[in-house]
Amino acid sequence: MGTLNINGRAVTVHVEPDMPLLWVLRCELGMTGTKFGCGVGICGACTVHLNDKAALACQTLMSSLNTQKITTIEGMQGAEAQALKAAWLDLDVVQCGYCQSAQLMAACALLKRTPNPTDADIDAAMSNIVCRCGTYPRVRAAIHQAAKRRPA
Repeated sequence: MGTLNINGRAVTVHVEPDMPLLWVLRCELGMTGTKFGCGVGICGACTVHLNDKAALACQTLMSSLNTQKITTIEGMQGAEAQALKAAWLDLDVVQCGYCQSAQLMAACALLKRTPNPTDADIDAAMSNIVCRCGTYPRVRAAIHQAAKRRPA
């Protein structure tokens, strides 16, 4: 059993301490915006924020969470989030959409710590490598556009 801070709400779950956060979110809480990709921490499809930093939910065990603030795509808010969502729409970034929640989460964490990222910053921060749609150039362009749009 444990109480988590998810998207600003206290949520109590009854799970084993070695259960990955990904499965707590998806199976126990029905929050399916966080996706399963590889399950071994390589693809990035399960990206969430832990204390405003991008983290892989498939590699985050319940026992490691303590009092960390968890944000999922369902709770992604703020100036960075709004600018990214608008840029994603403007530039038609989404194709199939499966990996978009993780890409938005990684991009939002990047903009929070690096307000004007370079291409190298973006490449290093984007954790999702499962996109078969090939939208990476548009993802990069959308992040640059969002960085310019957000209020100072």
